[in-house]
Amino acid sequence: MDQQKLNQLLSEMSLEEKIGQLVQLPGYFQNGGTITGPAGDPGLTQEDLRLAGSYLSVIGAEKIRTLQEEYMAAHPHHIPLIFMDDIINGYRTVFPVPLAQGCTFNPDLVQQGASVAAKEAAASGVHVTFSPMADLVRDARWGRVMESTGEDAYLNGLMAAAMVRGYQGDLKEKGTIAACLKHFAGYGAPDGGRDYNSVELSPRTLKEDYLPAYKAAIDAGVAMVMTSFNTLDRVPSTANKWLMRDVLRDEMGFDGALISDWGAVGELVPHGVAADFAQAAQLAIEAGVDMDMVSPSYAKHLKTLVEEGKVDEKLIDESCMRMLELKNKLGLFENPFRDASKKEEDALLLCDEHRKVAQDCAEKSFVLLKNDNALLPLRSEEKVAFIGPFVDNKFLCGSWAIFSDDQDTITLKAALEQQEGTSPISFAPGSRVMDKDGIVLGFQKAIPEETLDEEAALQEAVEMAKKADKVVLALGEHREFSGEASSRGTLTLPHCQQRLLDEVAKVNQNITVVLFCGRPMDLRKVQNKAKAILVAWFPGTEGGPALARTLYGHCVPQGKLSMAFPWSVSQLPMHYNEFSTGRPFTGDYRTARFGSKYQDMPKYPLYPFGFGLSYTTISCSPVTLNKAVLKKGDAITAAVTVKNTGHCTGTETVQLYIRDVVGSVARPVRELKGFRQVTLRPGEEKEVLFEITEDMLRFWDIHMNYVSEPGEFHLFIGSDSTTDNKAAFTLEA
Repeated sequence: MDQQKLNQLLSEMSLEEKIGQLVQLPGYFQNGGTITGPAGDPGLTQEDLRLAGSYLSVIGAEKIRTLQEEYMAAHPHHIPLIFMDDIINGYRTVFPVPLAQGCTFNPDLVQQGASVAAKEAAASGVHVTFSPMADLVRDARWGRVMESTGEDAYLNGLMAAAMVRGYQGDLKEKGTIAACLKHFAGYGAPDGGRDYNSVELSPRTLKEDYLPAYKAAIDAGVAMVMTSFNTLDRVPSTANKWLMRDVLRDEMGFDGALISDWGAVGELVPHGVAADFAQAAQLAIEAGVDMDMVSPSYAKHLKTLVEEGKVDEKLIDESCMRMLELKNKLGLFENPFRDASKKEEDALLLCDEHRKVAQDCAEKSFVLLKNDNALLPLRSEEKVAFIGPFVDNKFLCGSWAIFSDDQDTITLKAALEQQEGTSPISFAPGSRVMDKDGIVLGFQKAIPEETLDEEAALQEAVEMAKKADKVVLALGEHREFSGEASSRGTLTLPHCQQRLLDEVAKVNQNITVVLFCGRPMDLRKVQNKAKAILVAWFPGTEGGPALARTLYGHCVPQGKLSMAFPWSVSQLPMHYNEFSTGRPFTGDYRTARFGSKYQDMPKYPLYPFGFGLSYTTISCSPVTLNKAVLKKGDAITAAVTVKNTGHCTGTETVQLYIRDVVGSVARPVRELKGFRQVTLRPGEEKEVLFEITEDMLRFWDIHMNYVSEPGEFHLFIGSDSTTDNKAAFTLEA
């Protein structure tokens, strides 16, 4: 449908019809669908249902085709519904959680995963996914760090853009869906790491650190944006006219549809900026929110607000047109059923090709944090005891894989039993996943009670460990402890799992811990007992086979941390690209009495951003530059030679960081500006080149202009954010 016909359609619609296009209803209104927010009756009538323009969390080709047919037949202008869902790290074929995908440092692979998810979702009738989440995260207490790709704005931007390209293609292609960027803006910086909490960011920090990843997704053509739950400058995002109209639309150039998060329009009332749902609706529509997700505010009050002259009908027209344009971009007016096909569902969901991509992503997301005395990889002749509550655990997809079936997940035990050359091995659970008396409030009914004789299970595990050459302990956090509304004040293992590790370590010191989690954890007590630590995250449907291959050396770990593991939760929030302060800590506690540090713990994380070991070793030569002075419009080439000095083929992510030594405002000690992945055979070496241009050196200066400033810069190239392999150059005025 061309724009002229869309304009004609809008002109023919009644006010009620136009408002209906701005209302999204939850799937449980149609006796199905997943609840992804506070459930309850929003007080909507059958008339509201008849005109609502979108449904949330309804899946299945046959069901969606039926709903679409019934809705269009009853609608005065036969406008199609648009179906939206939370497809975060896969649909039925589940990939590692986004934080793990960030650890691949491989945007092409992440794009491929998003494309797989889109194909499966489209065949099931879905039109829009609420992904990517481009929120910058620096506090592992916040449960939703698992849904971000990490603590670095540059990396997050690359990953967000890759996901947009993977989901959308050109939108009208078969097997594509629209992406919805979230959460705008600053949602990843809640006070105290507590979900839904207030956010305090200076305008410079917002622009410098938090907005770039959103901008990358917008530049990639993302079709929708979702508002965040939090306040910013004490104004809730859903009512923040400056943020949504001035920043998102005027400055960042977004011209697509803007949707609230679940119930966020109505939540302007408990935020204390609206007296009732009517005022909430007025504030949100004036801010430019086009669709109200699961709240009665728009459906119940916009018509009256227009009739009373409190809201200009032009605002309704503006938002309605955006929703019509989105439906048009998806081709729904020509084909309201789009790709929904039971036959395609049966062929695509969990097909071998999709499982293979998911396994590849999992293998490349694992991060090897420790490997003393080359404990890994395991060898086929060794007697290995696989112990722990995650050895035969199917809950490996994370809390946001809401359309997956746990029965499709291949456990580590099942994969090992199928893999050749892994005997003799033995298995035991050893402990529960959670402490019996440590269930967090709100989860008593949501998480099934574990039935396990703890003392007998522990004794069995210890006896098994005594007889083994090596022990692999599969430990971690319950999947419901990472995700929305899953903030935590402690990041250590549950006591029952720590006890298992302690007791096994008394009889066998050759311990590898495989850690399942959706966030960085406090691993001090683990590091003291384990000789090897492999972070598996929540690896998805093919997590078991990927781990089995990795543990036995059929593939080599290459992941790099996209978010640091803290030494202690007390350090949070933290990030590698900090500022030096006026009293920087030199690292020597004897001479730096008044440096910026802690008295009772290290200043630095246990494992830093960008860190990750391999089964081989890689050396990196000193940095060389082809020139020492950079002129605007020109480029400097930085080079290093990396060499595989170990005994197996491995892939290294060579990382480039830059520091602006003197600026009109304080500048970070270093910032990631590029990376290259190189695969080397034993003894092989390759030259790795980076091009540095003036635009890479720009920032928001003292006058809030986005510029570069002449002066000295330091350039670092190495294997993680702590590298001291450095060269210097000057930017000429």
